[in-house]
Amino acid sequence: MATLVTLTEPEPLILHFGNMLQKLTDRDFFEFCRLNRELRIERTSDGDLVIMPPTGGSSGRRSFTLAGLFFAWVEADGTGIGFDSSTGFTLPNGAKRSPDLAWVKRARWEALTEAEREEFPPLCPDFVVELRSRTDAIRDLQAKLREYLANGALLGWLIDPSEKKVYVYRPSAEVTCLDNPKTVSGDPVLAGFVLDLERLWG
Repeated sequence: MATLVTLTEPEPLILHFGNMLQKLTDRDFFEFCRLNRELRIERTSDGDLVIMPPTGGSSGRRSFTLAGLFFAWVEADGTGIGFDSSTGFTLPNGAKRSPDLAWVKRARWEALTEAEREEFPPLCPDFVVELRSRTDAIRDLQAKLREYLANGALLGWLIDPSEKKVYVYRPSAEVTCLDNPKTVSGDPVLAGFVLDLERLWG
């Protein structure tokens, strides 16, 4: 009898190097990531390396749709710069993070040097999104959203398509959980931006 095997997205690999990895310079870490372009690689504030393999088709489609919907607002609004999931940021706590979607106010971006823009920008985005895939542990993503806020983010969304929930994070406020919402608003940080979530639930 044949055995039915269900394929799921592979889980992130976490390497605990501690002090040894902390000795790598920011330039060394950037070069390591550049040589492994097929992977998304993050580094925690403790020095652990988080290696995330390519996503499955459903997650990739949702990520593409999310970026497309957000791009239209960014271009029309003009007050900030948008980034996709391949962009790494160096947070104030030293972590190197790659949100699934990010936005930085134009004045903050333009204050960076050309060299800072070319590598991992040394700032926390003003707005971040983490889009949960089936293998992502919700507690890990929640911890990342808290980290973004602790490092200066003004708004964060954790979108969970499998549960059809959106967790909204704002500084000095309780986390809001929206259950099967049709839309979510970015006001006042993203003035006028409303995400059509029904485009992601399918």
